[in-house]
Amino acid sequence: MVVKTTLPPTMVAHFADVADPRTGPNASHKFIDIMVIAICAVISGADDYVAISDYGKAKETWFKQYLELPSGIPSHDTFWRVFGAIKPEQFQKCFLTWMSAVRKATFGEVIAIDGKRLRRSYDKGDDKAAIHMVSAWATTNRLVLAQQKVDEKSNEITAIPKLLNCLDLHGCLVTIDAMGCQTEIANLIVERGGDYLLSLKGNQSRLHEDVILLFDDLAESNFKAYEFDDARSVGKDHGRIEVRQCWTISDPDIIRFLHGAEKWRDLSTVVKVQSERYIGEKYSVESRYFIASTQDTAEVILQNTRDHWQIENSLHWVLDIAFREDECRIRKDNGSQNFAILRHIALNLLNQEKTSKSGIKNRRLRAGWDNKYLLKILQTLFS
Repeated sequence: MVVKTTLPPTMVAHFADVADPRTGPNASHKFIDIMVIAICAVISGADDYVAISDYGKAKETWFKQYLELPSGIPSHDTFWRVFGAIKPEQFQKCFLTWMSAVRKATFGEVIAIDGKRLRRSYDKGDDKAAIHMVSAWATTNRLVLAQQKVDEKSNEITAIPKLLNCLDLHGCLVTIDAMGCQTEIANLIVERGGDYLLSLKGNQSRLHEDVILLFDDLAESNFKAYEFDDARSVGKDHGRIEVRQCWTISDPDIIRFLHGAEKWRDLSTVVKVQSERYIGEKYSVESRYFIASTQDTAEVILQNTRDHWQIENSLHWVLDIAFREDECRIRKDNGSQNFAILRHIALNLLNQEKTSKSGIKNRRLRAGWDNKYLLKILQTLFS
């Protein structure tokens, strides 16, 4: 494929290894044209194949500056068939290669891992459940690094190792909620050069109970029983005051007596985080417990636990509100999985465009209105 003028050249190169699933007369539209139009359309507000095709037709004159378009703009049926037939493994591999090329290494960066169900991707007619995707979010760079579909008859525990095996974790801290608090997952994170901070709950009941008792003993002794570190922060937002406190214990002579501690590779620290919330006259308190392979200060670990929630606020919430992911009815063949990757590509590009102070939804609208702004977005990572 020869691009006519100034689209970022790596935009074509990064997706060259995705095989065109069409053969014979069904391939009247160039595959790279379909890919480029789809990416630009999703950046600019399109949330389904009809919108992608309509966007392409509205921008046909502009696209002809960059693409060959031998048969004009593809119909929505063409986009539907192509993205339903693309092998997600190939699309995912190209996405990973692209992220590896553009991500700036940040020592100590938190990589948050969490799952999200695409609620309306189910298909009763084919007895197909809604798909569940596990994503890795780089909190400093604000990038989706990778995603992995959870097999229908499985859960996140089997998908997380596949996701981790795709990532370079050197110098990074991986945070996962209680579902991922498994010895095999902790071992894999360390093997791949990272550290872990794992939420501890009932799925590791004996260890969880030991850690609770340890911090209870510390409090009952007026914080004299063991060596510890602590930190405190206060946040105020929309009439809510939240006081967060963190205590950490890293004494190896204490850690080694916890139930099953020897099974957890490089286990170095246990953590208690207590959150007190004041909303008007209402008061609530919640305690959470973690295990970690690092011996960072309580202040750092408290911030790390907060950074983990970026994946909810900056990824999952944005996908639902700005991209309407939970309303999407794309469900046939590989369409739902491949369209999820398209949304992640669009979000990564939009997040890296720093000149606009608007939210993601309004940036999408502006990209649809302003071709120069769209090109600026494409240049942020496809350069």
